[in-house]
Amino acid sequence: MSRMKASVVNGAGHANAQADQAAGAGDLGLDRAALLDVYRVMVRSRGLDDKEIQLKNQSRAFFQISGAGHEAVLVAAGLTLKPGYDWFHPYYRDRALCLQLGVTPLEMLLASVGAAADPSNGGRQMPSHWGHRALNIVPGSSATATQVLHAVGGAEAGVIYERVGAIPDRHSRFQGDEVVYVSLGEGATSEGEFWESLNTTCSKRLPVLFLIEDNGYAISVPVEVQTPGGDISRLLTSFPGLHVASVDGTDFFASLRVVREAVAYVRARKGPAVVHARVIRPYSHSLSDDEKLYKPPQEREAEARRDPITRFAEFLRHNGLATAAEIEAIHREVQREVDEAAIEALKAPWPARDTAGQFVFSPDVDPTSDAFQTAAEPEGKPDTMVAAINRTLKDEMAHDPRIVVFGEDVADASRHEALAVVRGKGGVFKVTHGLQRAYGDDRVFNAPIAEANIIGRAVGMSVRGLKPVVEIQFFDYIWPAMMQLRNEMAMLRYRSGNHWSCPMVVRVPIGGYLRGGGPYHSQSGESIFAHCPGIRVAYPSNAEDAAGLLRTAIRCDDPVLFLEHKHLYRQTYNKREYPGKNYMVPFGKAAVRREGNDVLVVTWGAVVQRALVAAHHAEKSGVQVTVLDLRTIVPYDWETIAAHVTRVNRIVVAHEDQLTCGFGAEIAARVAGELFEHLDAPVRRVGALDAPVAYCPGLEEAILPQTADILAAIQETAAY
Repeated sequence: MSRMKASVVNGAGHANAQADQAAGAGDLGLDRAALLDVYRVMVRSRGLDDKEIQLKNQSRAFFQISGAGHEAVLVAAGLTLKPGYDWFHPYYRDRALCLQLGVTPLEMLLASVGAAADPSNGGRQMPSHWGHRALNIVPGSSATATQVLHAVGGAEAGVIYERVGAIPDRHSRFQGDEVVYVSLGEGATSEGEFWESLNTTCSKRLPVLFLIEDNGYAISVPVEVQTPGGDISRLLTSFPGLHVASVDGTDFFASLRVVREAVAYVRARKGPAVVHARVIRPYSHSLSDDEKLYKPPQEREAEARRDPITRFAEFLRHNGLATAAEIEAIHREVQREVDEAAIEALKAPWPARDTAGQFVFSPDVDPTSDAFQTAAEPEGKPDTMVAAINRTLKDEMAHDPRIVVFGEDVADASRHEALAVVRGKGGVFKVTHGLQRAYGDDRVFNAPIAEANIIGRAVGMSVRGLKPVVEIQFFDYIWPAMMQLRNEMAMLRYRSGNHWSCPMVVRVPIGGYLRGGGPYHSQSGESIFAHCPGIRVAYPSNAEDAAGLLRTAIRCDDPVLFLEHKHLYRQTYNKREYPGKNYMVPFGKAAVRREGNDVLVVTWGAVVQRALVAAHHAEKSGVQVTVLDLRTIVPYDWETIAAHVTRVNRIVVAHEDQLTCGFGAEIAARVAGELFEHLDAPVRRVGALDAPVAYCPGLEEAILPQTADILAAIQETAAY
C-alpha cells in the first residue's frame, strides 16, 4: 500500500505556496511554453463555464454546471494520461480534463445548445456529460457514482482481452499498461456503488485510477455530514494494494506530482490508486443552486484566495515566466476563441423532431427480423429448460469468445484448485454448471453479493466490446441494481446519440408457484422493466424457446432482460429436444399453443401451461380457446394479438404478476382503444392478488392465478 499527503494551501500561506511551486516546478519537465499551455487550458475551461452561464441566462442554453475551481488537478490528470489509449469515465466537473485530452470548445458548446452535431450525445443529454469516441471518453449519466462500476468493468475488459487469446481482434482493443480513469465528487463517495467498486477493484487489483474531487459540498451538504471525519482518503487507507494520495487540487504542481505517481503505480500493475484532491467550488453547484444561501461569506472569500487560475497566474508572474500583459493576452485570446465557438454552436441546428425516438434500440441489428428466424435441427431426447439454457450458453461461448458469464454462485468453484475434487456449483439452479470448466476462470467467475456491482461492471465490459451474460440470482433481489439497469444499461445508447452502447444479457430466475418460496423468492414484475425504454424483455415458457430466445438475446445488439421462470426449469411438460446450436427465435413473435374460435387467451411464462389446461376444460363445455404465448414482452407481438381478436372477438389476458399495473393492463388498454369495434365482450384480465406471495402453500394458491381462475374468465367471456 502506498500513501502520500500534500498539505492544503490556504490564503494565509499563499506567498509560501508560490515559492514552493517555483522551487519544485523545474523537475516536472515543463518548459515555459508548456506552462503557458497549462494556464491556457485552465483559462479556457473557466471561459467556457462563463460563456455557458451567459447562454443560459439568454435562454440559448438550457442547463449549466461548472468545473470552476477544479481546473488545476484536472489539467494535471489530462497531461499524465493518454487520450485514445487510456479510458476515461469522467463526471460533470471534468471540463478541464476533457479539454486537455482534446475535446474542443466548439464540441462543448454544441452540447450546451443541444445541437444535433454534438459528438457526445447529439442533443439527447445535458451538457457536461462528457463523451468522445475517439478519445475513449465514455459518457456518464446524471446519477452520482454509477460511473465507477463502469470503470471497474472497463478495466476488467482490458484484463480479459489480455488473457483470452481466442478473441480474434483482442490486440486492437486494449493496451498492456492502460489506465482506466474515473472521477467523482466527495459527495458521491457516500453511494454504495463507490464502495462496491473499491471492493472489486482491490480484490482483482485492477488498473483503475479514482480521482475524488473534493470541493467540500455536495450541493449544500458539507463534507463532514457526508463523510465520517470529513476526510475520505483517511477512510480508504486500509484497502489492500490501494495507493491513496491526498493533495491540494488547486496547486497544479503538487497535483501533477501526485497524479504522476498514482498513474505510474497503476501502469506498473501494482494495483489501483485513489487521488483525493481538495479543490474549491467558486460557483454554485449549478445554475439551479445559490450557494450564498448556505455558504458563509468568509468561506467564499477563503476559497477565492485558492482559485487555481489566480494562483497559477501569480506563479507565472512571480517567476518571470509571463508578464501581466502576456497573461492578459492569453485571456483575450481564449475569450475570442470561446466567442467564435459560441457563434458557430448557435448556428448548428437541433436534431429533427422526427428523430426523437431513434436510438432507443440498435438501428443496425433488429432481433425481430427474419435474420433471427432459423430452423430447428433437433438432437437428442427431450430435456428440461435448465439443460437447454446450459447447452445454449456452452454453444454460444464456443461461438463467440467475447462472451463472459458472471454473477453470484455461477462458477463451478472460485478457488480453481478445488475443481479437481468437487463437482462444482454452477448456480443455485445449476444453469451455469460446467461453464467454468469448459471456458476457464477468465470467462466464467463469481461476483460479490452486490447486484448493482454485477450490472455496472457488465455495462463497462460491454462498452469495450465484450458480451457479458450475467445472472441476478433471484428476481426478488434485482432491485439494488435498478439504478444501473434503468439509468445506465437501458439508456446508454440513447443518451449518447448512438455513439456508445452496452449490448448484454441479464439472466434472471423469476416467479412463484414454488410451494414455500414466500415473499422473497416468488416475485414477478416484468411490467416494471417493460416501462424502461432501451431494455428488451424475453420470457420463454418451454425448453426450445428458452434456447432460441437466449441465442437471439446474445446475438442481438441491445441489452436484454432474460426471464427464466423457476417453476419451469425442470417441469416435464415443457421438455423439448435441443433445437441445435444455430437455432434462434425472433423477438416480438408470439406462438400459438392451441387454436380455437371462441376466446383468445394471451399469456406468457408459467401461466401458459395453466391456460392450456383451462382451455382443455373449456372445450368440454363447447368453448374453443386459442392460447397465445407472447414469448417476449418487449417487444410484444401486437399484430398477432390484433389478428386473433379480430377473428374471435373475445380476449382474456392472463399473467402471474399482480393485476394492478401488470403487463396485461397494457394489452387490455390497447385492445380496448384500437379494436373496440371487434369486441363482443369486455376484455378480461387474470392476475395475482395485489399482495406479496405468501409462504404457506394454501395462501400462495389463493394469491397466484390458478387454472380455475383462467377457466372462469374464459367461460364468462364466452357467455357474455
